[in-house]
Amino acid sequence: MAQASLEPVRERDNGGSLADVIDVILDKGLVINADITVSVAGVELLGIKIRAALASFATAARYGLEFPSGTNLEGAAWQQAQVLKESCPQCGKQVAVDELLEKECPWCGWQSARAKNAVAAKPPLPAVET
Repeated sequence: MAQASLEPVRERDNGGSLADVIDVILDKGLVINADITVSVAGVELLGIKIRAALASFATAARYGLEFPSGTNLEGAAWQQAQVLKESCPQCGKQVAVDELLEKECPWCGWQSARAKNAVAAKPPLPAVET
């Protein structure tokens, strides 16, 4: 009887590009946090602290990262970045969660079960006589 290997298997996707890598980094974020100390005989001579983050504004806002002074937090782009978004199950585009659950995807028209039930529960409009 052959024993199944428990080693992780990576699928090679040769279709990836630099744009795909940058998209993943900006979506998930990348944080570098390093403390470097040079000591001689127990006496600290040099101490360097490095803190760096690379992320999109939306990712940074989601994790509560601080932004440089002078960043306009009242702008429309910033307000849009703070809206919680989710991928549409049909087309994969990022859509505001409220809009996706309560209405429909503006890109492809996909409707959640909640939105379909809300439409079905609405009473029909009365007929207008002419």
